[in-house]
Amino acid sequence: MKMKKIILPALGLVLGSFVLAGCSGSDEPFEQKEYTADASQVDGIRIDVRDREIEVSISEDDQIHVTYFENSKEAYEVAVSDERVLTMESAGGKDWTDYIGGKPSAENRKISLQIPDADLSTLTLSTTNEDISLSALAVTDSIDISSNGGDIAFGDLNVGSSLTLNAKNGDISGTVVGSYDDFSIQTEIKKGESNLPDKKDDGEKTLTVSGNNGDIDIEFVSESL
Repeated sequence: MKMKKIILPALGLVLGSFVLAGCSGSDEPFEQKEYTADASQVDGIRIDVRDREIEVSISEDDQIHVTYFENSKEAYEVAVSDERVLTMESAGGKDWTDYIGGKPSAENRKISLQIPDADLSTLTLSTTNEDISLSALAVTDSIDISSNGGDIAFGDLNVGSSLTLNAKNGDISGTVVGSYDDFSIQTEIKKGESNLPDKKDDGEKTLTVSGNNGDIDIEFVSESL
């Protein structure tokens, strides 16, 4: 019994020091950064991050702009590859103790992506614990969006071949340009409601939607002239 009385306080001191270290790491200020790329040099965009809201809108100057916030613990690598794909991935030096404590402010957890309309071939977005929102836009090939712990909401999305949407613990809602007959549809939903059929085989384009613990509400709209 005496051994337990000695060990438990020691463990408390160790755990307490970890908590303090985690809280102090989250206090480091964030700096706003912006990456700009010539849209004529980019065919696709892929953003794969954690715990960040992603907001996509139309660029007003025919360039691609990525605005984000980072510090030494939560940093990113943003670059255009030889394959003409602009990629953004986490590159911070977080220790596991840095995950203990409060989150950064909502402003510092937001990534803003501005892209010219109809200039991209592919757009791929993935995040956790935050929402993804897109204004009306078009790509010549495919859009693939995934959020684990947030909603996916979008305006009129116009795809050349395929649209893939995946949300866990969040809703999926928006409008797709084209008629219902234009798409073959594959839908999987758990613990939620959907206005799409489970499966529809005919259609030149594909729409694949997966939801877990959230609702799916997608409408089809005619293409604007």
